Amino acid sequence: MNPIKTRAVPVRTTATWQRVIAQIARFVVGIIFIFSGLIKINDPVGTQIKLTEYFEVFALDVPSMAGFFHGLIPYTLILSVFFCAAEVVLGVALLLLYRIRLTSWILLALIVFFTFLTFYSAYFNKVTDCGCFGDAIKLKPWTSFSKDIFLLVLILIIIWQRRVFRNLRTGFLVGLATVASVALGVYAIQHLPPLDLLPYAVGKSIPAQMQPSEPLRFAYVLTRDGKDYEFEKYPTDTTYKFKEMVLMNESAKPKITDYRVWNDEGDFTQSTFEGNKLMLIIRDIHDLSIGDMPAIRKLMKGVEDNNVMPMILTSVSDEQINAFRHEYQLAVPVYKADATVLKTIVRSNPGLWLISNGVVHGKWHHTDTPAPETVLSLLPKK
Repeated sequence: MNPIKTRAVPVRTTATWQRVIAQIARFVVGIIFIFSGLIKINDPVGTQIKLTEYFEVFALDVPSMAGFFHGLIPYTLILSVFFCAAEVVLGVALLLLYRIRLTSWILLALIVFFTFLTFYSAYFNKVTDCGCFGDAIKLKPWTSFSKDIFLLVLILIIIWQRRVFRNLRTGFLVGLATVASVALGVYAIQHLPPLDLLPYAVGKSIPAQMQPSEPLRFAYVLTRDGKDYEFEKYPTDTTYKFKEMVLMNESAKPKITDYRVWNDEGDFTQSTFEGNKLMLIIRDIHDLSIGDMPAIRKLMKGVEDNNVMPMILTSVSDEQINAFRHEYQLAVPVYKADATVLKTIVRSNPGLWLISNGVVHGKWHHTDTPAPETVLSLLPKK
């Protein structure tokens, strides 16, 4: 008998590498979308502010559609929760291989939308912080655009190789992720972000963050014969022509650059860092929630005789704030601040902010207005 001859079957290396790359792309995209979504759903009001900025810019740049973009502004908070939760849910669905075809196409549509926004920001220098990772990671416009291009390529790889993935029955887990992410967003709106990543968070020193963390270092960019040259010290050679100064240690810049408090008598910024201050933050009189004003009035009266100065910090007109004080019998001094700063200090209108010698010791949504005893217990003991 002749022995059975066997023929070696060549290994399909290319197909194997395609599968590996597709799986890597799936994990990378899923993790980035979950991380980005969680950071933003933790603070949906922050994303609302960014969406409002985009719609206002689009209304100016495309006058023929100004009515449409202005019409979207009242719904930006709903859109914020939707987009942030969608990022989390799509990332979870991708990792759990839930309806991979549908998930990958929705991801493609979403990343194309995000890529357009970041390109628009970078090319036209509009909305220079896209808020891609909320306040956790600040990205420059072109960096944000590059990140979206990277994700776009990975998602296209997933769509191209979608047949290597096997759909799993993980709908229940994806449903749980949907409920949990929406619930987190609703909680953050009705209270405050569970994880405060803003420079005005509890424990932060405002005066310290208004100073650079180290001496700022600049480089001098000069030109000669059509070429750019960079120097650490300004050259004595007069054949060079000055072009610009470039900050070398960007991370050393102050975290807070726009905090300023004033009234008709002058600037009181430094005064807010002296002693104990309980500030009632009112950034807009038109969408002001007044249901908790009795508790707020009780709090303001309860601390003023205990070495705490209650005050109102607002961006509304004198006429409006005086009418408000009269209606709710708030006999406390009023100071002005920029509306954007007030939005950054506390994601609530009204909100409460407690600082002692410039260090933040408390921050509350109006629905969580504390008792005077609670506020006093948070102050450093003498």
